[in-house]
Amino acid sequence: MSNEMTFETALARLEQIVRSLESGNVPLEDLIKLFDEGTSLVKYCTGALDKAEEKVRLLQMKDGVLTAEEFDK
Repeated sequence: MSNEMTFETALARLEQIVRSLESGNVPLEDLIKLFDEGTSLVKYCTGALDKAEEKVRLLQMKDGVLTAEEFDK
């Protein structure tokens, strides 16, 4: 993935790929390429979400004091 790619850009591309795959009109060779690209995008998006979750977790404020709390999962 490009270092300049944003989460929103990656997610939009992933949505395009899913629509293409669901259409059933993609030749097998292209389907495999799209699947590989989609897998990379999922990893990128998951990593970006994990980083954002960590930042939020570390920056939660309670009674005016920053505290680290785990998210309910």
